[in-house]
Amino acid sequence: MPTAGLKTIIALSFVLAIGFLLVILSCALYKVYYPLLVVATYVLAPVPNWIASRCANPDDFVESTGNGIMDLGRFCTGFMVVMGIALPAVLAHSALIGIPAMIMCIIGGLLIYGTIISFGMFFQEEQEF
Repeated sequence: MPTAGLKTIIALSFVLAIGFLLVILSCALYKVYYPLLVVATYVLAPVPNWIASRCANPDDFVESTGNGIMDLGRFCTGFMVVMGIALPAVLAHSALIGIPAMIMCIIGGLLIYGTIISFGMFFQEEQEF
């Protein structure tokens, strides 16, 4: 894994700011604030994965139990990510928001979640045995 430096933090914060800007502009330009729900789904998406990783026992050398709790966490995280992408499409299909607002919201949401995943990838600690 590459080491994270100051340039990585600056780049990730820039991409995160652009993602939030796109989502907020998709709300403010069209005066409909339903796309802000996407921010909540992308902020809450890593939580099931985090809880599942804390509940799993990483100190166990013998894998006698299944990995069900980790699978459940990944499933819930995947569900939240897909919901963050599908929610603007459903709102646009029901004519609550416009198509340009949907496009801006989806792109902004993907940038937000991509930044969260990249941050976790660059700053995770190495496990020693």
